[in-house]
Amino acid sequence: MTTETPRPPAKLPRWFQWYMYVVGIGGNLFFYIQAYEIYTTHSARDVSLSAFCVAFWAVASWFAYGVVLRNWVLISANIVAMIGSALVVAGRLLYG
Repeated sequence: MTTETPRPPAKLPRWFQWYMYVVGIGGNLFFYIQAYEIYTTHSARDVSLSAFCVAFWAVASWFAYGVVLRNWVLISANIVAMIGSALVVAGRLLYG
């Protein structure tokens, strides 16, 4: 049985890296939209605490994966997501 050392992925074009950076950040802004609604209306009754806890766990896992890979796109996009999802969870606990 032979074990092969995995090869690093091919280098992506710079424009695609920037595109994915924008998509990664922009796609995670939905957390902030939900948080804005919670904090402006002072109501989170219809927000699922368990769903946003799972979302936080998922983006924290992707953040850790990005750190292991040293991938700045994954790291930065998931920092944005972790902060946003934490705001929603905190808002749900405060106003739910």
